[in-house]
Amino acid sequence: MMKVGWIGTGVMGAPMAGHLQAAGHELSVFSRTKEKAEHLISKGAHWCESAAEVATRSEIVFTIVSLPSDVEEVYLGEEGILSAEGPCRIVVDMTTSRPTLAQTIAKKASRGGMDSLDAPVSGGDIGARNASLAIMAGGDKKAFETVLPLFQLMGQNISYMGGPGAGQHTKMSNQILIAGTMIGVCESLLYAERAGLDQQSVIDIIGKGAASCWAINNLGPRIVRGDFDPGFFVEHFIKDIGIALQEAAAVGLSLPGLALVQQLYLAVKAQGHGRSGTQALMLALRTLNGGNCR
Repeated sequence: MMKVGWIGTGVMGAPMAGHLQAAGHELSVFSRTKEKAEHLISKGAHWCESAAEVATRSEIVFTIVSLPSDVEEVYLGEEGILSAEGPCRIVVDMTTSRPTLAQTIAKKASRGGMDSLDAPVSGGDIGARNASLAIMAGGDKKAFETVLPLFQLMGQNISYMGGPGAGQHTKMSNQILIAGTMIGVCESLLYAERAGLDQQSVIDIIGKGAASCWAINNLGPRIVRGDFDPGFFVEHFIKDIGIALQEAAAVGLSLPGLALVQQLYLAVKAQGHGRSGTQALMLALRTLNGGNCR
């Protein structure tokens, strides 16, 4: 059993940390909102007052926060992980963030005698709860092999992608694909709705054919029910799309489909649904077609 630190106990982080705790690892936690960590604390996790304190109590520290600016604060701030002295030897950022930031953290961690992994995930709240996430890791290969048994408590599809930043680049590929898929899912169901079809019956048949994908089978039924609660926040997806477009522009790559979906998601946020799930893209498309948000 290991002394494990966890920073960020939101929709994704809380169940992920819970899997490590349930396996018997000693857990120390920190989050901006302590209430979101209460379930873990009630089961024996030690509450810390800062990211630095987590690092002083842990051999391996995991983070999954909201924005790249949060990642910078958690790692590089005055009370950040890399400011602490203690037993911490590996840090693992599972936030979707900038590849260049992952590389910066890796360099600064190395100067302090620590290894760093950037290991963003895919699978949403369902994958986090079911320990079925896809985990794509970049950084030191030996550190990855050390952390792999812990990754296996959280995910089922785990891959080492290369050096620092490689995990984040892989996640950008993932987000680009999801963006294109989500507009297809929403337009498909919007068409079915307008044609007078039972949308769930449409999902049941097309979700088993060539159009089958995770989004239609998992988020499609939520759209049909009018359930736009977050598995992954719209505002966080907008952040991810922005990173992908910036990275693409840096290498002279044009991604017109992604740019279109970004504008639609910005419209969803403008309609007051920034904290809704990514399936709320349907709301923007309904509005474009003369329907009301619901």
